[in-house]
Parts: sequence; structure tokens; C-alpha cells
Amino acid sequence: MILSDLMQTPVYDPDGTQVGRVIDARFVIDGAPRQLLADARLDGFIVSAHSGSSFLGYERNDETSPWLIARFLRWRHRGAFLVRWDDIERLSPSAIRLRAGYRRYDPALASTK
Repeated sequence: MILSDLMQTPVYDPDGTQVGRVIDARFVIDGAPRQLLADARLDGFIVSAHSGSSFLGYERNDETSPWLIARFLRWRHRGAFLVRWDDIERLSPSAIRLRAGYRRYDPALASTK
């Protein structure tokens, strides 16, 4: 399975209620890069109940211009959350099921400046 197969995949809580769709993936780099491209691992998925599109980079806390686009995208993605890899019980191209006791993390990235 490739990552693009999971975009727009419905995400369900343990009770079977749809909580949104995958709109993005979050990767982390463990340690210092050893090459031009560092080794990265999947940390989790960004899930949105209101939109099927990405944040277009506006999930960064310091991204505010143009202000009208930033404000619109933040409104459109209200309630979006990051679900970590450890909170995924089952994954397929047609659905992602979260484990009991999963946690919703803030999807905002730290300052990039």
C-alpha cells in the first residue's frame, strides 16, 4: 500500500462512528540526517471531519498570510486532529479504525521560523 492510497480514507472510532477522513500524513525524523534525504517514519495521520483537502501548509502556527486564505482554511479544518500511528487498530485502503482509548492531538506544527 502506498500513502496516496490512504488519502481521503474514512476514519472510524472504536464504536464504528465516522470521525473524518485522512487529509494528510505526519512524518518525523529520528536523529540527525545522514544523507541528503533523512530517514523518516510515519507518526500519524491528520483527520478532518469538515474537509477533504489539505491544510496547504497553514497548519503551521506562524502562517497567517494571506490572512483571508489562512482564516478560511483554519475555519474549514476546524476540529481536525492528528491521530498517532499507535492509535490505529486496523488500516486498509477502504477504512481506518481507531483503537479504544485513542487520543486526538493538535494538528498544528511548531513554528517554522
